Amino acid sequence: MNARLVILLASALSTSATALPAASLRIGDSAPDVESATLDGKSFSLKQTVREHNAVVVMFLSTVCPYSNLHSDRIRDLSRELGPKGVLFVGVNSNRTEAPEEVASHAREHGHVFPFIKDRGNKIANLLGAQLTPEVFVFDRQGRLRYHGRIESKYRSPDLKNALDAILTDRPVREPEAKAFGCAITRE
Repeated sequence: MNARLVILLASALSTSATALPAASLRIGDSAPDVESATLDGKSFSLKQTVREHNAVVVMFLSTVCPYSNLHSDRIRDLSRELGPKGVLFVGVNSNRTEAPEEVASHAREHGHVFPFIKDRGNKIANLLGAQLTPEVFVFDRQGRLRYHGRIESKYRSPDLKNALDAILTDRPVREPEAKAFGCAITRE
């Protein structure tokens, strides 16, 4: 292989590696101390919120990613169905290219009434290890990560719904990790 090509490839790999989080949370890990403000100006603390709900679903979403938008109706419907059962859905937008106003407008257009956070500087994405939109992290009442991955597969395997049903009935999550597919978070 040409020496110049090797140097270019090594440079490209090191640049992309530094843009990604160093590590992701593992199943069973405690929720990190995430504090932020929602788009409507309310304060949000993940550690406090998990104690107040049976489950908290932190979803990394995008206004422009077709994979993320493909799940908009499903997310809306799940949040309406499971909200009364003590499940809180929280949308997080970590893309540097999407303005808070755009995120708020997009949420309204899709009927998302759950809290949304604009993750400036990718702090939340980096703490959780999120890399894609859509990508979800589900924490139980004890603040433990119980599910990480996709919302559902293209074959309509309701991975997120199955995980939430297990958590709500105090059973182990059968498949606690399911590979997420989507668009890369555009980090700052």
